[in-house]
Amino acid sequence: MITGTGGLGYETAVALAAAGGRVILAGRNAEKGAQAVTSITARTPGADVTFEALDLANLQSVRDFAERLLGRAQPIHRLICNAGIMSPPKLERTADGHEVQFGVNYLSHFALTARLMPLLRAAPAARVVSVTSLAQNYAKLDLGNLDSEKAYHPGKAYCTSKLLQAMFAVELQRRSDQADWGITSVAAHPGFAGTNLFETGGAVSRLISTRIILPMIGQSAAGGAQSILLAATAADVRGGLLYGPTGFMHMRGAPGLGKYPALVHDEGLRAQVWKLSESLTGVSYE
Repeated sequence: MITGTGGLGYETAVALAAAGGRVILAGRNAEKGAQAVTSITARTPGADVTFEALDLANLQSVRDFAERLLGRAQPIHRLICNAGIMSPPKLERTADGHEVQFGVNYLSHFALTARLMPLLRAAPAARVVSVTSLAQNYAKLDLGNLDSEKAYHPGKAYCTSKLLQAMFAVELQRRSDQADWGITSVAAHPGFAGTNLFETGGAVSRLISTRIILPMIGQSAAGGAQSILLAATAADVRGGLLYGPTGFMHMRGAPGLGKYPALVHDEGLRAQVWKLSESLTGVSYE
């Protein structure tokens, strides 16, 4: 199950479908979802890929989506928390009132994973892959401003959301080990990949990022998806670790082990974030 129908989500789905996997693509835009399914089945005739509506900017939509899947009682072997939004110039909020990057990139994936736990635990050796970013390295976590109530800085909010995803990946693994859930949780980042995330930024940043910088030091969405695919499928993947490109400044190249920023290793801080996240989403992993 993959959130996000374009860019990294699409390329990940293409590869998994071609390998014979049964793939569910989840996203907000039904038209784009249908186009993705059509494109994938054209590339791999007979591919088992479907689209499901999911609006990560609405926690009720997350609940409804999970209930539909729970009703089918089909185990989920891989949950890839990929969908995201990056640096909208003006402050936007989700249906629940959260800053949109905090809500979509992190909080809804936290809630989604909790609600799908019965299906993950029903699968042998299930994995949860949280797709983070090199931006996690530049985050300075302010628990009092996660919703940008004090001030809104597009880039800072994005970095924070990606740091939170990395912290979630590590903490989920710790709790899985402690409670014997049998789930492997890892994080993956695509390096500097050409995806549709840049569409939400300002016009100047889009131009510089996609037309000037990306061709010099970045890689394609398909290249960026290789880290996600390694994290999701490689037999020697170890829970709680980060996987990403190993080339120039970790922006491109073959996937391998990455390194988290120091904040991710703060167990006390992770516990605080976890408790707050359960409170804000109304879910519990117990």
